[in-house]
Amino acid sequence: MSLYKRNSIWWCSIFMNGERVCESTGTSNRRKAEQIERQRREELNDRRHRAPQMNPEITFGALAARFIADGMSTPYSLDRLQHLLPFFSDVLVREINRSLVRKYRQERYQEKTSPKPATVNRDLSVLRRVLNWGSEEGIISTNPLGKLRLERERRTKRPVMSVREEHILMAHAPLHLQRIIRCALDTGMRRGEVLSQRWEDLDFDNRILHVSHSKTPEGESRIVPLTGRLHDMLIAFRKDRGIIFTYEDSPVKIVKTSWAASLRRAGLRHFRFHDLRHSANTRLMLAGVIQEARRELIGHSSQHSRDVNDRYSQIGLAELKDAIAKLELWLNAQAQLLEKQEAATPSSVTTTSPPTAGKATGNDENQQPTQPA
Repeated sequence: MSLYKRNSIWWCSIFMNGERVCESTGTSNRRKAEQIERQRREELNDRRHRAPQMNPEITFGALAARFIADGMSTPYSLDRLQHLLPFFSDVLVREINRSLVRKYRQERYQEKTSPKPATVNRDLSVLRRVLNWGSEEGIISTNPLGKLRLERERRTKRPVMSVREEHILMAHAPLHLQRIIRCALDTGMRRGEVLSQRWEDLDFDNRILHVSHSKTPEGESRIVPLTGRLHDMLIAFRKDRGIIFTYEDSPVKIVKTSWAASLRRAGLRHFRFHDLRHSANTRLMLAGVIQEARRELIGHSSQHSRDVNDRYSQIGLAELKDAIAKLELWLNAQAQLLEKQEAATPSSVTTTSPPTAGKATGNDENQQPTQPA
């Protein structure tokens, strides 16, 4: 019997076709777990010997529906399918070829939004993913786009927010957004990671934040040491549990409106919220933090970007704390340089650090900016 316990729950380990399948039985009762394990083993064995039920007349729309019903879709793939289905929905899978893909690409470029090649490539990657799944499940004989080469993408300019621009933006942003911006700039976390962060995942004694929700496997459960200013800001409105970043005691889910309004009031150039992540990575680089440590901090590990040296580079907590210490030194030096520049030019825009306590009032559009001291 291949059962073992994790905490109080029984798990089963089943070898099938040279692969091990580990699953939770969902019960702490051993006898019930044994029954579940036997049923699961029989299901896997039946699937192993079941002849594939191919459907040569299936349309892409029907295949995509089965892909979604089987639980294989993600919010990202669903978003891309909104563009793919109007064009491919009624097309038989066996009729999908490179010529049809070129026609789809041309129609996408003629839309009012005029998407870039990178955007259309994302569409086509989901198209290939659905076709690959159909081939693996035996619904179609083969993926007609298995060797499709995507269009070469041009490098895009990614603006980096300077310390001066950060101070100006913080002086014109509502309090709840100030906190979110500070967290994003000092940790390099994605917007979804920041807004999903909970108080239970903060270790104030060791000044460590545990990222518990991420869109990538590399970002899941990573640890990020807190900068001094981020630690002080968080401890000023510390709670025992729940979502960290709230607005009128409700979790913040969207920052698009308040972000755009704050940029407009500050008179700054256009930034996406995601550019804060690029800015955090650039600041770490300028502070002298090695690439492996930066990658570990922001959860941007990629198997395609790794080299042989990474296999032997072990980044631990000490190295991560050292990286944050370098970042703080760099930020302090930039702040001092900014003060000297402002003192030399009295007519320049006066900025102020954001408050670390208090509660935002009003909606995003009517939120009054924090006044400079």
